[in-house]
Amino acid sequence: MNDQNDPLLLDHDADGIRELDNKLPRWWVWLFYFTIIFSVVYMGYYHVFAKEKTSIAAYEIERAAGEKIKAATMAKFEATIGTLEPAKDQKILDAGRMTYTTLCVPCHRADGGGLVGPNLCDDFWIHGSNFVDNVKVIWNGVPEKGMITWKTVLNPNQIYEVASFIQTFRGTKPVNPKPPENLTPVKTGPSEYE
Repeated sequence: MNDQNDPLLLDHDADGIRELDNKLPRWWVWLFYFTIIFSVVYMGYYHVFAKEKTSIAAYEIERAAGEKIKAATMAKFEATIGTLEPAKDQKILDAGRMTYTTLCVPCHRADGGGLVGPNLCDDFWIHGSNFVDNVKVIWNGVPEKGMITWKTVLNPNQIYEVASFIQTFRGTKPVNPKPPENLTPVKTGPSEYE
């Protein structure tokens, strides 16, 4: 069966296996030639002769339209903040939990007990303890206290979701919480080092 003088067999082998010199199907060869021609035309059209100014102008127009939509959405949200109520829908609360876990836990702890940021479980919040105040603090931040402005990072829906989730902490009892923010520091008298 395997004739050593077969013209299709090449003169080398590997582990006793010899390679055949079969011709490729014509359709495959023409497809290969077509891809080469297509790549040359594509490169010329999009990379060599493309009008860069047109693409930059189109990008600027699209960016401006996106900024206009973003500004309108933010203005609409800011106008309705005063009428917002916390969500009860579990999907919204779950989305808020994910955002809270990712962004808020480093300052407020997973149980809301407070670390660098305040305790979110008590009713003594410096900037107001109702839901609308909570949304405003997340939206605008409190830069002088280290709380960043989240409106530049999160979209209005995400801010509403995380504010609704934070509302679920109210009245819970975390382990070793940060003391309430409304308490004045206790005077203990002079230190032993004074």
